[in-house]
Amino acid sequence: MSLTNFRALGRSGLVVSPLCLGTMTFGPGDWGADEAASRAIFDAYRDAGGNFVDTADIYSGGLSEELVGKFIRETKSRDDIVLATKFGFNGSSSPLTGMAGGGGNPHAGGAGSKNIHRALDASLRRLGTDHIDLYWMHIWDGVTPVEEIVQTLGDLVRAGKIRHYALSDMPAWVAMKAATIASERRIPGPIAMQVEYSLVARDVEAEHFPAAREGGMGVMPWSPLAGGFLTGKYKRDDTADTGRLSGANPFGDSKFTDRNWLVLDALRDVAAELACDPAQAALAWAMARPGVASTIVGARTVTQLTGNIAAAGIRLNDDQMNRLNEVSKPADGFTSSLASPVIRKMVYGGHDVTGWGE
Repeated sequence: MSLTNFRALGRSGLVVSPLCLGTMTFGPGDWGADEAASRAIFDAYRDAGGNFVDTADIYSGGLSEELVGKFIRETKSRDDIVLATKFGFNGSSSPLTGMAGGGGNPHAGGAGSKNIHRALDASLRRLGTDHIDLYWMHIWDGVTPVEEIVQTLGDLVRAGKIRHYALSDMPAWVAMKAATIASERRIPGPIAMQVEYSLVARDVEAEHFPAAREGGMGVMPWSPLAGGFLTGKYKRDDTADTGRLSGANPFGDSKFTDRNWLVLDALRDVAAELACDPAQAALAWAMARPGVASTIVGARTVTQLTGNIAAAGIRLNDDQMNRLNEVSKPADGFTSSLASPVIRKMVYGGHDVTGWGE
């Protein structure tokens, strides 16, 4: 596999690379890359054949979008690139800055029609383009009716301001309801869902993956390396001063669990067999999972990016996949039990029955 082994994103005609360049690092900050470094990362991704670039309106206060737009214009690559950005978090009280916590305009965030139009117009200006190829709802606000979200985004598709839309960080039922409404009304629907997914974050397999499959949505994992945990750089006996997870971060210390250390031990063994880094083996696992369309990778340096890109050429054999699947298997919940072979045999009089598509 290479970055030019394109995949359809969901049930759509949008074809994307198996690794998507995430640009949350583009811009200033402790974990950011300045303009020169960001440009080098962008160029390295493009030189490797990648065509899928993902940003958001709140990344670096909008500077990420400005840099991405600038690089695309300078390389005259707009028609070649699948350009994705996001709306939803509040630009006047961003969770990524010290402004979070009060005083913001409530209509500068959320998935209501008023904010979607405001956010899209601002993103188009920063990106310097007249349309977005893939527009993400960054996070569900828990308030806006799904009907309003589908109607607003569908209208923007018909108006030509966006080509497709997708949903990120939402309950599975929200995505399924959006897909159902769109199908029944014969209007544009979501083509992908973006969720945290990695060897140590597989809970979305219970509800989100089946919803994505049924609704014609490709799954796009974010944080496939679990905030850097799966790179193998952290040590069980001392996690201080090692990387992003050592300080303030969105995950806290939730990745440093006994179960996750066992997963990392197994990952290290598989990586040694493949003569690659643990991060590359973790990405290869994610890309090979059923339902995964494109996996988001971010980087602060070209070296980090090229290491990630190399994962596209790694193949885990059946034994290696099975070992990683088994050690990282999430605990079965209520939904999993409903689909278990035992329940199915009870339903069908003790017989084994294979469902369509299994």
